[in-house]
Amino acid sequence: MSAPTPKITVSNLTMAFGSYLVMQELSFTVNRGDIFIIMGGSGCGKSTLLRHLVGLQRPTAGTVLYEGSRTGFWEMAPEEREPVMRRFGMLFQSGALWSSLTLAENIALPLREYTRLSAADIRDLASLKLALVGLSGFEEYYPSEISGGMKKRAGLARAMALDPDILFFDEPSAGLDPISSRLLDDLILELRDSLGATIVVVTHELASLFAIGSNSVFLDPVSKRMIASGCPKQLLAESEDPRVLGFLTRGEDGLTTP
Repeated sequence: MSAPTPKITVSNLTMAFGSYLVMQELSFTVNRGDIFIIMGGSGCGKSTLLRHLVGLQRPTAGTVLYEGSRTGFWEMAPEEREPVMRRFGMLFQSGALWSSLTLAENIALPLREYTRLSAADIRDLASLKLALVGLSGFEEYYPSEISGGMKKRAGLARAMALDPDILFFDEPSAGLDPISSRLLDDLILELRDSLGATIVVVTHELASLFAIGSNSVFLDPVSKRMIASGCPKQLLAESEDPRVLGFLTRGEDGLTTP
């Protein structure tokens, strides 16, 4: 078996807002094909770390290196960063769809902005992306006309508009009922397997992180450091840290690996 290929390499990353330290000395690797989970209790900096990984926030210290680059993201010139960020797709908690645009128009927006495709090709691609997430036939619907789970899937379709090789999800299951959440988990696995994308997910939902996670990092708000990394199921089976086990079991004694 060949060695995994690093997709994102984080070295000694420190995150802070002014004098307020969020996390310090984070070092981990997201490999190609991972569904990488960022987990930890409320207020530990999960979404802040995601913003650093997607290039929206400059770290206080440390580097973030992406596959194919020999230079850390924030050490690049601004004109060098843009093509790197074009490789990313982002699904926000709310879906972040434009309410005044149809689903097809939401997906067409980045295609019109960043490609030279014809209007007909853009329409076809928008329909294809919606079909990939199970929303074929909903091109002319507005966000207000569909359910919360469908909005998440439409947001995912838009995140895939430019064929990114890294997808970032911020609490994708937030606000969804258990059935919709499970369907979204299944869709994430299908997209990883069919498209070969690398996926980074912020979540605190145990069912989701065990169902889809192949790798992870655990952030501890007390020490302000990462205290564990690896496959979530393996951490549950092998970790001896009560903070990690307490989170992964919600404090329920005798919970076994899913």
